Amino acid sequence: MREASPNERKQEHDYPQVTFTNFVLSLSTTVLFHFGDFPEHEGGKTEKNLPAAKQTIDILDMINEKTKGNLDENEGKLIQGVLYELKMRYVKEKV
Repeated sequence: MREASPNERKQEHDYPQVTFTNFVLSLSTTVLFHFGDFPEHEGGKTEKNLPAAKQTIDILDMINEKTKGNLDENEGKLIQGVLYELKMRYVKEKV
């Protein structure tokens, strides 16, 4: 296996550390994208994709269920709070 070049090592450090919190926040941002909060690209139009938003919310819900008893207090509060907010927003978007 070859050693990473200095440029490759620098790029590895440009990304946030992989943590449960960052993972949950990344998935929640994906839901917001599917709600149409962000354009597809700079200057692009926004589009809603409610089935994709629902699927990602369901994935977060599954992660919440599968990790019960394995999260610290802050992680548990985070995922439960994120799920509540996203589910309420989904109901509003669906109307």
